[in-house]
Amino acid sequence: ALPAETVVYCGHEYTLSNARFALTVDPTNSALKERAAKIEALRADGKPTLPTTIGEELSTNPFLRWHDPAIRKHLGMENASDAEVFAEIRKRKDSF
Repeated sequence: ALPAETVVYCGHEYTLSNARFALTVDPTNSALKERAAKIEALRADGKPTLPTTIGEELSTNPFLRWHDPAIRKHLGMENASDAEVFAEIRKRKDSF
């Protein structure tokens, strides 16, 4: 596994849209709420939101948090397999 401090440079600026989506699947995540507010402010000022870190992604990206009980509960999938939860998150993102 990569260290949490590993810096991630993305090729596209999709962070705002991704944060808005993430809040629909993980609305009680305080780290995500804080990050989303920061992203909103940066984009409102015309500033980039990147780079990010592996640690930040692990705490706010629902595609890396499919195992989290809060996400599973919000999706009504407490007893679903990891693959089923991940697929549901992907399905929701596809239609977001």
